[in-house]
Amino acid sequence: MTGETGAGKTMVVTGLGLLFGGRADPQRVRPGAPRAVVEGRLTVPGDGRVASRVLEAGGDIDDDVLILTRAVSAEGRSRATMGGRSAPVSLLAYLADDLVAVHGQSDQQRLLRADRQRSSLDRFAGPELAKELKRYAAAYRRHREVSAELEEIVRRARERAQEADLLRFGVEEIEAAQPQPGEDAELLAEETRLAHADGLRVAATTAHEALVGDPASDVEVDVVGLLSTARQAVTSVREHDARLGAIGDRLDEASYIISDAATELASYGESVEADPARLAAVQERRALLTQLSRKYGETTDEVLAWSENAAKRLNELEGDDERIDALRAEADDLYSRLEESAGELTRIRAEAAERFGVAVTEELTALAMPHARVSVRIQTGEEFGPHGRDDVELLLAPHPSSPPLALHKGASGGELSRVMLAIEVVFAGADPVPTFVFDEVDAGVGGKAAVEIGRRLARLAQRAQVIVVTHLPQVAAFADAHLVVEKSTEGLVTESGVVRLDRAGRVRELSRMLAGLEDSELGRAHAEELLTNADPERAYPAA
Repeated sequence: MTGETGAGKTMVVTGLGLLFGGRADPQRVRPGAPRAVVEGRLTVPGDGRVASRVLEAGGDIDDDVLILTRAVSAEGRSRATMGGRSAPVSLLAYLADDLVAVHGQSDQQRLLRADRQRSSLDRFAGPELAKELKRYAAAYRRHREVSAELEEIVRRARERAQEADLLRFGVEEIEAAQPQPGEDAELLAEETRLAHADGLRVAATTAHEALVGDPASDVEVDVVGLLSTARQAVTSVREHDARLGAIGDRLDEASYIISDAATELASYGESVEADPARLAAVQERRALLTQLSRKYGETTDEVLAWSENAAKRLNELEGDDERIDALRAEADDLYSRLEESAGELTRIRAEAAERFGVAVTEELTALAMPHARVSVRIQTGEEFGPHGRDDVELLLAPHPSSPPLALHKGASGGELSRVMLAIEVVFAGADPVPTFVFDEVDAGVGGKAAVEIGRRLARLAQRAQVIVVTHLPQVAAFADAHLVVEKSTEGLVTESGVVRLDRAGRVRELSRMLAGLEDSELGRAHAEELLTNADPERAYPAA
């Protein structure tokens, strides 16, 4: 993107900043307008992380196309939509990490973050580190699980000891009593029988006498005798009427039943005896079982079931000591594996950091920073983290006498843009981002260095979309597509428009940038030469 100073080129970067969660400044809204609106159309893989996050938030993606909008009102209120659904601004900023990397005079975001620097270096290190990191991550996760379980068991040791004591007391108490299944019901029945022995015996004797008579009584009236008389009366004439014969059969049956009952009553009456000693023993046993029932279950069967479950739980609790020993042994083994793997990660990162520093420094030499040196500082801590024990930081020494400092402290705005370009070129393919934006990355550069900047931007564009705002024709000549931002004023309203140039248009624009004159033959010839020299670097023809 090129254009006259003040035409609005930087508005593209400002708009992208808003679209991806940047601070909303109401002063950006045109005076008299109710709001400023930015809309972006993004192509995202339907099975990627961005698409998953959009769908989780309720947004829609049609044919791998995501629409983002951001509106800022004149009063300062901000509203964002994502895939047709309202979304918090923070979510747009979250998506930006996987969608765009902005490098401008005052906007260097992605690679200034320590976590991104570490992940980028890891990708740059290649498959060897990826394999080792996978092995480390598995050990790290398991070590955390084992440590958490061990901590939980040890922390609850007192609670488990108290629980074990209570269970052990209950089991021993039940074992001492030796209750039998259904014993409580049997004892209740026996106690009731013993407590009413006299009444039961009198009732049985009286009933027996009523059925068979009392030999000591003068009265010879009894049920068996009366039934016998009735049977004899019916039997003598039953052959004369079948109906009466049927009644006789029933009298025979009743006689047998009554005789049986009389025999059992006699036997029962003789067996029932008052036994105060046995009654006391039964009552004492029932009191013991009742005491157990109050603690462990309503019935003897439930008490026995509690005892069985308690014994199982005791085995578990008493086995915790063995579990603790096993977990400690596993934790120690995992710690040793983590130390070994983390050390290997540090070694691989150190080798990759050396290669990376050399490669970026060579790039900076071609970008008119011949004395700058980029290095990677790896600090190894004591604590294990998800990615090892290393903190990775990119450092820049802009001059031989200056100490290496963090990127944002070691370079000016223009230098930092070039440093970021060099880093992105070296990282290209290792840390993929769909879109890179460079705002005046060529500030303070000219001549051969500008050509090299253009060439490197073109190489980066072979792996990702690259948007460049530039004032240098040497950089613009390498672009696959050349857009010009033009400003027009009609009355009190100033508007900026964007025009895509064809080959002839590019020659005119490059001539203007070179000589300040679109129709200068010398400028046009130089512009044509720039385009021709840049043709081999482009992914697409400069049509």
